[in-house]
Amino acid sequence: MKYPVAFLSGLLAAPSLGAAPLSATDERLPAQVTAGVQLAQAYEFDVYIDQYGREIIVDPRTGQVVEIRAPLASPPPPIVDPRRDPLAEYDFSDPRDVERFHRDREAAIARSWEGGPDYRQPPAPPIEEYPFEDRGYRELPPGEPDYGSSRDDSSISRAPLPPPSDSGDEFASVPQPDPGSTSGVPDAGARQTLPEVPDINVPGSRRASEEVAAYQVLLDRAGASPGVIDGHTGDNVNKAIDAYYEITGQRLKTYDKEWMQAELERTGGPAFIEYTITAEDAAGPYVASVPEDYGEKAKLERLSFTRVTEMLAERFHMDEKFLIDLNPGVNFDRPGTIIKVANPGTPATTQVARIVADKARKQVRAYDASGKLVGAYPATIGSTDTPSPSGTHQVERVAFNPNYTYNPKKNFKQGNNDKILTIPPGPNGPVGTIWIALSKPTYGIHGTPEPSKIGKTNSHGCIRLTNWDAEELAKRVKPGVTVEFID
Repeated sequence: MKYPVAFLSGLLAAPSLGAAPLSATDERLPAQVTAGVQLAQAYEFDVYIDQYGREIIVDPRTGQVVEIRAPLASPPPPIVDPRRDPLAEYDFSDPRDVERFHRDREAAIARSWEGGPDYRQPPAPPIEEYPFEDRGYRELPPGEPDYGSSRDDSSISRAPLPPPSDSGDEFASVPQPDPGSTSGVPDAGARQTLPEVPDINVPGSRRASEEVAAYQVLLDRAGASPGVIDGHTGDNVNKAIDAYYEITGQRLKTYDKEWMQAELERTGGPAFIEYTITAEDAAGPYVASVPEDYGEKAKLERLSFTRVTEMLAERFHMDEKFLIDLNPGVNFDRPGTIIKVANPGTPATTQVARIVADKARKQVRAYDASGKLVGAYPATIGSTDTPSPSGTHQVERVAFNPNYTYNPKKNFKQGNNDKILTIPPGPNGPVGTIWIALSKPTYGIHGTPEPSKIGKTNSHGCIRLTNWDAEELAKRVKPGVTVEFID
């Protein structure tokens, strides 16, 4: 497609030998031309830039292409305000900056999912903050190429130029003038070859990475839970990396593969292991589906898993889709099938004396009697409509695989259910597999049927963890442990 970018107008004169030069004050020749001066016809030429970056010189009277030539110079580099370029602050030759880019990008994507600005379009500062001058460039509106159709001349055939040929010539052939005629355009000189554009590999693909999953496994083993192991960096992983330093006293060297391998071996072996699906795994029991309505949930005997992959993903602390992607084409319903799974290690057992529910950080932090951080879990803590409590409370009791009592007069109202309901236990129940009751009535720390949403959605006022994190914490607390909510 061609867009006119310039309009040239001028008088072209070709003085013969011995002709007097034009006066410095004269802009055009007088009407009566003196002998000895040959006057060329006054021409106006339209200059277009086509989709290949070539300059197209067109005679507007006839519509004839006079010449096609390459730009005489490369276009100037764009003026970029570093504040508007999201990649300007990263050095992609430094593995630590690459890792920081991954974390920041995932956090920005999470903000866009929550209704924030799109990570691909960072907000620009107010216009008065830009120190750059307005050069008057305007982006032309899209549309069909303009070949001078406003001129009423049906004898002119108008069509796009052909693309460059495969012969190595970068330019389409130039129409040749009749013998003896002159085009009136100065010689453009030797043609310039357009530079090849190198392939650009932008870091930060949305595809899950086994390398990222490996250090998610290492974080999980240290008690700094990243939530689901899914091969993606993000806010939950960033929080876990900070907690890892507080728990272990050392930085997680994600950029050092040898260090990572040594730490994995020291803490429980490789990040991934093989697992053989058993007959018990395939048999379940499973439910066909889990209804959304609490009244329908209450009619079931148990809110079990719905499929083998869901059960296995939870057992190995994984995102279900990541588990399936790691094992393409595998039949998970067949006993004896060997699959690749994460190796999160054994649960932490250090006793917890104090719990802090950090609302801003969306994290539950567990401390021992000496005040040392011994566990950190990503959490969903309340919402604007149903905020979590404030102040300090205590653990009253712990229930494993609990029923859930729905009371619309004390809790939220779900759907059209206006009566008290007893919802059966199971990993797909409203509170998952754990209920840690607090001294404040109706509030507690519990599991979830949707582990991949932890830290990314809201709750009805309680503290929601993944089932495996809630189970680990439940085995480390006893009645009387303080739970402090901070903003």
